[in-house]
Amino acid sequence: MSDDSSKINEEACKPMEPQQEHKLLERLLGDWTFEADCKMGPDQPPDKSTGWESVRSMRGMWFIGEGETQMGDMTGATMITLGYNPATKRYVGSWVGSMMTHMWVYDGEMDAEGKVLTLNAEGPDFTKPGKTAKYQDIIEFVSDGHRTLRSRAQGENGEWVEFMKADYRRK
Repeated sequence: MSDDSSKINEEACKPMEPQQEHKLLERLLGDWTFEADCKMGPDQPPDKSTGWESVRSMRGMWFIGEGETQMGDMTGATMITLGYNPATKRYVGSWVGSMMTHMWVYDGEMDAEGKVLTLNAEGPDFTKPGKTAKYQDIIEFVSDGHRTLRSRAQGENGEWVEFMKADYRRK
């Protein structure tokens, strides 16, 4: 074993500074309320839900949102993390909710105008037990006090089908 293998990579240990891409996520900061419609099936009316989310920053590098949603008589807790990886030039993060056991891992990109963040994930296929499917959560910054979240799944034919839309308003 050479002496080089025991040396610490000092470059990798240097603190990072937030990049412009991190700064774009600052629009998520604050306290929000939302109303959402979720399609539970093709022949069913959309389920309505409401809730709140509070988003904070971890020194400008990570953005952490904790929330609660009310769907009928069920209340769920949620948590999202979002950041940017300059090495891959991709937005990264995760989402978990108390209503399921799957941790959604995000990999995404922002459009050229900096208004639409598309986050890709893979998870359980809600229509075929035991299978997985591709999903996208799409955050659009409509104005300083309004953003939307649209969730969609990719079907077997490659077509994207939207199943949820939420409107977030800053408190």
